[in-house]
Amino acid sequence: MINYPIKFKPILQEKIWGGRKLKDLLNKDTSKNNIGESWEISGVKENISIVENGSESGKKITTLISEYKGELVGKKNYHQFGNDFPLLIKFIDAKTDLSIQLHPNDKLARQRHDSFGKTEMWYVMQADKGSKLNIGFKKDLDRTEYLEYLEKGKITELLNFEEVQKGDAFFINTGKVHAIGGGVLLAEIQQTSDITYRIYDWDRVDVEGKSRELHTALAIDAIDFKKNDDYKLIYDAEVNASSEIVSCEYFTTNYLPVNRKLEKDYSQLDSFVIFMCLDGVAKITLDSNSEILKKGESLLIPAFADIIAIDAEKAELLEIYI
Repeated sequence: MINYPIKFKPILQEKIWGGRKLKDLLNKDTSKNNIGESWEISGVKENISIVENGSESGKKITTLISEYKGELVGKKNYHQFGNDFPLLIKFIDAKTDLSIQLHPNDKLARQRHDSFGKTEMWYVMQADKGSKLNIGFKKDLDRTEYLEYLEKGKITELLNFEEVQKGDAFFINTGKVHAIGGGVLLAEIQQTSDITYRIYDWDRVDVEGKSRELHTALAIDAIDFKKNDDYKLIYDAEVNASSEIVSCEYFTTNYLPVNRKLEKDYSQLDSFVIFMCLDGVAKITLDSNSEILKKGESLLIPAFADIIAIDAEKAELLEIYI
């Protein structure tokens, strides 16, 4: 039995668009100035999370799953995903704009890449004044009009941009074009997949003068050309209670602000639970085993857990499960 809150070593990813906020605001241990992503919990091949604390320290998350199976991830999850961890949990810092991109659905991803699709959500933790996200198109399009604008380098004229602030949350269906704008720090919850179709990259080049690869042909069959206003998420913010931000077949994410000691009963939930700390500090206790969770950190509660205690003077958490 694994009966304590599990922390994993962050996997820091350098990006052409990355900055210093993961280091300066979330206290990630790095000397680099272009860290764009901190993969908090990952089962992606070549980027498998390793336990940082407790008796299982040093083990890969895939090893834990193979040893503890449903006790760790939930019986249903283990039956569906086996030793693969089904979610990828990240903090992202965009110093400059990310590429305009989209992700394939499960069917396409399986056919082309032997991978899951990539449905995801964003929770904005901090945004510089005027910072924006691209989510979807301004209007319904067809394939011909899209390609015309793309070939002329005018694709941005078709895109919908949303100015954002702390606390904004967005759901990104597969096929929806999107991009994180410069100045935004956010938490991302997604299916376990690293499949991205990049359709426009602002004509930028790397230090060697090379452009990044675009995926025009792959993307054309994956794009949702409809203008669907289904992305902005409205939620409550009741203190010391879990307020649902979004629930879909791949994950549920709740907002949980805490300013006292409280207990959470997961006895009826057949899933692991992940906490991401957006702000403040909280003590998480399972079976008398406690772990301090600070701003910019994440941890995993095994599925077998019934009752856990959360104690904080002031903390903001995301609570995530399947």
